[in-house]
Amino acid sequence: MIPTTGAYRLSNARLHRSLTPGLAANFDGDGFALADISVAEGRVAGIVARGGSSAGETIDLGGRIVLPCFVDCHTHIDKGHIWPRKPNPDGTFMGALNATGADRAARWSAEDVARRMDFSLRSAYAHGTAALRTHLDSVAPQEEISWPVFETMRDRWRGRIDLQAACLLGIEGVRDRKWFGRLAKRVAAANGVLGVVTYMVPDLEELLDHVFAQAIKHGLDLDFHADETDDVAAISLKKIAEAALWSGFEGNILVGHCCSLARQPDLDVHDTLDKVAKAGLAVVSLPMCNLYLQDRRDNGTTPRWRGVTLLHEMKARGIPVAVASDNTRDPFYAYGDLDMLEVYRMATRILHFDHPVGDWPKAVAATPASVMRLDGAGVLSAGGAADFIVFKGRSWTELLSRPESDRIVVRAGKAIERSLPDYAELDELMVG
Repeated sequence: MIPTTGAYRLSNARLHRSLTPGLAANFDGDGFALADISVAEGRVAGIVARGGSSAGETIDLGGRIVLPCFVDCHTHIDKGHIWPRKPNPDGTFMGALNATGADRAARWSAEDVARRMDFSLRSAYAHGTAALRTHLDSVAPQEEISWPVFETMRDRWRGRIDLQAACLLGIEGVRDRKWFGRLAKRVAAANGVLGVVTYMVPDLEELLDHVFAQAIKHGLDLDFHADETDDVAAISLKKIAEAALWSGFEGNILVGHCCSLARQPDLDVHDTLDKVAKAGLAVVSLPMCNLYLQDRRDNGTTPRWRGVTLLHEMKARGIPVAVASDNTRDPFYAYGDLDMLEVYRMATRILHFDHPVGDWPKAVAATPASVMRLDGAGVLSAGGAADFIVFKGRSWTELLSRPESDRIVVRAGKAIERSLPDYAELDELMVG
């Protein structure tokens, strides 16, 4: 369908208002309008309302939805695909933590990490992801293995997926000031993001102060895992916002999970969200992983909450919000394929991104692109890169009802070859 050479025009494309800034067209109640997209020399030459252009070879899409390529801002591709050799024994968070720690200590050589990372990236690319941030387990000595692998992978994938990395360690690791200072320096040398997992430890505020000080010293953005629990006493999201305010931090801050917030009293929620908004934090929910892990019970009873955070309330306060893939076929999540359409489909059902749809599609494209400082990504606009996905679906109910495994992914104006890697490629890593 997509020409391999020359300029062309996609007519009768169904575009969404939230992802096509500047498009003057008649949008329907779901935010869609029919438009023509002109492509030349790998870029979007123009987008106009249907029938407003006649240049170049024309392909009539018949109302099929076209979205910009996805931006996946919270993943763990260093962990990906270890499930066959180290499954979660009981589906719990602690089961995942212990299984992953054991596998990391025993198996995460440079070759092992590199092969699994590349497999994950080929999957994400085939599904239409153009940018991805991964967390890298950075407890000693893993940081000396995984960061060089990441830098090599980032160079190898340049032009296909824009890669970012954030270090990942428990907040208690910050107590070793000399080691954490070296880690922050290592992250800065790799143009990475400083990240930790926060828990309600007695010295949390002091440790957060040091994390922010190191980020300021090295000019780093921050990325936290916070409150991935149903414990109503877990309020590290609030503590992160307070630390950002009293430190005067001016970089970007992304906080993931924040599950416990949905369990807390309204007055506490309002206080936390007011501080999060004032501090300028962004929040990413991981609906598939947290639905899998949170409220899992061992007494034969059914889970009774969804594990996601309060994105609607955050968005109402102007807090940037996103959803992302998180873990893939590892002890934290037994499933997944880094397919952001699946993430958005599940998020729509779990978090009610509908009635109205509004601008929720930004949560998998424009908003994470902004958090990751990716100018021009996550939107379709004249002059921007011709990176987009052509789906069969012509409405949200069509698009989100099927896997869309025959979608067409276009990069720099050309359709890519979309073969997914075969799991058998990893078999030799799963033995011994």
